[in-house]
Amino acid sequence: MAHFAQVSNGIVSQVIVVSNDDCGGGDFPASEPVGQAFIASLGLAGEWKQTSYNGNFRGTYAGLGVLYDADLDEFVTPETESDTDETEL
Repeated sequence: MAHFAQVSNGIVSQVIVVSNDDCGGGDFPASEPVGQAFIASLGLAGEWKQTSYNGNFRGTYAGLGVLYDADLDEFVTPETESDTDETEL
């Protein structure tokens, strides 16, 4: 199964699963444009990027709220406030 993330304003808003058969049966990156065409044929508009559930490509898995960095062509987990807080000793 292939996973595709809908990216809106650089943020993942939805993730769907597409059959490998509907992605041409190939591996990433060749499978991405075939999968995108299939998604468009379903009437699902927007920008869709293939993501790896196992993190084999494009950085981390693209769950909801994960950021997409177009310059790196990777999904990145946003920093939380606790990630940026400094702890005083």
